[in-house]
Amino acid sequence: MPVVRSSDAVTHEIHGARFVSYATPLTGSKELCAWRGEIPPGTRAPAHAVSHEEIFHLLVGELLVTLDGRTERVRAGDTVIVGAGATLGVENPTGHTAISWVTTSVGLTAELADGGRITPPWAN
Repeated sequence: MPVVRSSDAVTHEIHGARFVSYATPLTGSKELCAWRGEIPPGTRAPAHAVSHEEIFHLLVGELLVTLDGRTERVRAGDTVIVGAGATLGVENPTGHTAISWVTTSVGLTAELADGGRITPPWAN
């Protein structure tokens, strides 16, 4: 039985946020990836279009989430379903770190507005 201990999770930092990956192909998952996101106060992640559907669940805090140009205030306990091809932006306007849990399919890529592409190691 594959069990990923919190001490074995891999941490990545990008665009001012921290991603702690648990379920990836490297830990035994064949189809899904899952990670905890830590978004510090004042962080604004660049808008990016995702290649695969993401389920974004906010565990702690409050965020402004922009999905295809529409912004919503998301609070702890809320879930955002981000469809494949959607453009997502996340901002933490509060004074406290927000913590999320994200699940997606293996192979996710994100395309930035400037044409850059990110292949997140925590989703592949």
